[in-house]
Amino acid sequence: MLEKIKKYKIPIIIILTLIILIITLRVITTEELIIDTMAYNLFVEKLRSPNLNKVMLLVATLSNTPVTVIFIIVLLILIKDKKKALTIPANLLLITIINQILKLIIQRPRPIGYRLIEIGEYSFPSGHAMTSMALYGFLIYLSYKLIKNKNLKIFFITACILIIIIIGISRIYLGVHYCSDVLAGWSISIIYLIIYINILKSHKIIP
Repeated sequence: MLEKIKKYKIPIIIILTLIILIITLRVITTEELIIDTMAYNLFVEKLRSPNLNKVMLLVATLSNTPVTVIFIIVLLILIKDKKKALTIPANLLLITIINQILKLIIQRPRPIGYRLIEIGEYSFPSGHAMTSMALYGFLIYLSYKLIKNKNLKIFFITACILIIIIIGISRIYLGVHYCSDVLAGWSISIIYLIIYINILKSHKIIP
């Protein structure tokens, strides 16, 4: 899968850039996106329930900054090659800075009226979507390249993919982001990851 992405990385970047530009233009002109309405109808109107609320609130807690920082510290301890290990917090720091800059430029207000949690700052693009894609997407790449055991590799990559998806969905479900915030966040981070990984590879920091 990753080899195919490598082969088609330029078309992928072009397609994702177009998606980001289309969504951003709609957001700036405050036009309603049909994908946001569809996601609201699905996750808020149809799927919300007391039990699922508890699950999504737990996801929100586990994906918050303190837990993520602890997770990265554990990785730094476990990974023997400290040069490679340091690329993980550097990655998260860079994508966080990019996200904050974009939020200040776009300044899209968060959804109102159906939040299950209260949160400040702007909505677009989703910080959780961007950071989870950047962090776990990078771990997917490192797992693919560095883990020798095939079953362990498949398990870890699958777990990372599920985490990315669940975190993104949770932000829509909890009412703190529009679906377009999440899609744009994922798209931006994929483009960022392609560039970030290529830079690290060119300096022979990662394989």
